Amino acid sequence: MPDASDASAVEAVFRAEYGRAVSVLVRFLGDIDLAEEAVQDAFITALGKWPEAGVPPSPAGWIITTARNRAIDRLRRESSRDARHAEAARLYAPDAPAEEGPVRDDRLRLIFTCCHPALALQAQVALTLRLLGGLGTAQIARAFLVPEPTLAQRLVRAKAKIRHAGIPYRVPRDADLPDRLNGVLAVVYLIFNEGYTGDPALCAEAVRLGRLLAELMPDEPEVTGLLGLMLLVEARRPARQDEDGALVPLPEQDRGLWDRDLIFEGQDLVRRCLRRNRPGPYQIQAAINAVHSDAPTAGATDWGQILCLYDQLMAVAPSPVVALNRAVAVAEVEGPGKALDLVDALDLGTYHVLHAVRADLLRRLGRPTEAVREYEAAAELTESPAERAHLEQRSRDLTR
Repeated sequence: MPDASDASAVEAVFRAEYGRAVSVLVRFLGDIDLAEEAVQDAFITALGKWPEAGVPPSPAGWIITTARNRAIDRLRRESSRDARHAEAARLYAPDAPAEEGPVRDDRLRLIFTCCHPALALQAQVALTLRLLGGLGTAQIARAFLVPEPTLAQRLVRAKAKIRHAGIPYRVPRDADLPDRLNGVLAVVYLIFNEGYTGDPALCAEAVRLGRLLAELMPDEPEVTGLLGLMLLVEARRPARQDEDGALVPLPEQDRGLWDRDLIFEGQDLVRRCLRRNRPGPYQIQAAINAVHSDAPTAGATDWGQILCLYDQLMAVAPSPVVALNRAVAVAEVEGPGKALDLVDALDLGTYHVLHAVRADLLRRLGRPTEAVREYEAAAELTESPAERAHLEQRSRDLTR
């Protein structure tokens, strides 16, 4: 049996390379399930071989080659028709011509091919997250604020529709890109958000994909807006935790630790969006974060401007989560009582941020007993250890 260090090495490669491996195999095989199974088999094989033979110089290449060979062997074993044998032979050919198209990056290519307009938007996003990042069903369900069984059914239906409708997995043409853009942007942003509260590598991957998108579609303002948004949020990472790993809320962060280069780049992208005057949800969110980044101190934040931007965001992309964030701005402009009325009208019962916001408002209104209950509810619902510790500390502070 491999020891813990061996398993950790394979797990690290899995986190870093699963999406790339699946995207390459999907391109070769044109079959989601077969690609996933082949990659998973390759990682199981690695768990058995690497402890004795050592981690290969190119772990990702080893996984992809092993997965491809496993898939070909399976096709040959299960095939009784010449067409399947021919397919296996084609895949074995080392000099098979690469499929041409505007999208050259394998992972970005997989996002565009998964975001087919024949699938519902949420199905596009959920399926791509599952394939790209190796994100579990539970993680994706949290992102969509839906029960895990509901999300699992959506994934099954999406794969079945692709299979039964004969939707091809191929490089989209230039003309196909705009129709798939909403799903692509949603995928990249959800990858970023998943990393924001957990794995920084996911944030780095989302930013990388955002930069590729900006090169591919420089005239799409929402692409520019999303990249600007991610850069401005990522700029605050160095100040989000203290030396002990405890979460530091935005108002309490040392702004001297913020990455000024990312802020300047993000603000420049926001200015480019403003010049185009075609506002969309990612551009507006980027503008909100640009206002935060402009303030030298938390007390100098222009909350009036932020509230106006949230009003605009509610007009173009209304949702309960946007309404919750708007309520935070209302608390700063009109007071916590007004904001609490807005929060209480929202149906986000299992969303931990709702309880955390409500707790802060109750604390500010001098209602500590109720605030403690809300902090405890938020701590139970969050999946982030750092957030849980922070919420539990807030609760303890009120009971001293």
